[in-house]
Amino acid sequence: MTMSDGADNEAQIRRQIEAWAAAVRRKDMAAILRDHADDFVMFDVPPPLSCTGLEAYRATWPLFFEASPTPPVFDIRELDITAGSDVAFAVALMRCVVVENGQASDLDFRLTIGLRKIGGRWLFMHEHHSIPAAS
Repeated sequence: MTMSDGADNEAQIRRQIEAWAAAVRRKDMAAILRDHADDFVMFDVPPPLSCTGLEAYRATWPLFFEASPTPPVFDIRELDITAGSDVAFAVALMRCVVVENGQASDLDFRLTIGLRKIGGRWLFMHEHHSIPAAS
């Protein structure tokens, strides 16, 4: 793999992650799921703490949308990507807004995404969402 291949992979993954975040803001489930592997695994903050497979992942989104303003806030604040020829990971600091009892509040969270290049296409294999522990 050349340096330009790595940069090309990183740029492609950045576009995919940005498109995924934009799909969340549009509540576009087809686009949210588009780049996820069938055997995708997610670790999340609200229950269920883990889910496996696209249908289980799809089932987690209504809870997020119900707790979000319209349109949802789902912003990438920082994004760093490390990509090899067929495996990559991305780490991000993210922001969403949660509405509880009519009050909106910011929620900063961390996101890690594991990806594999399968058949020339980068697929999300794993997402891990976390929030800082309360002090």
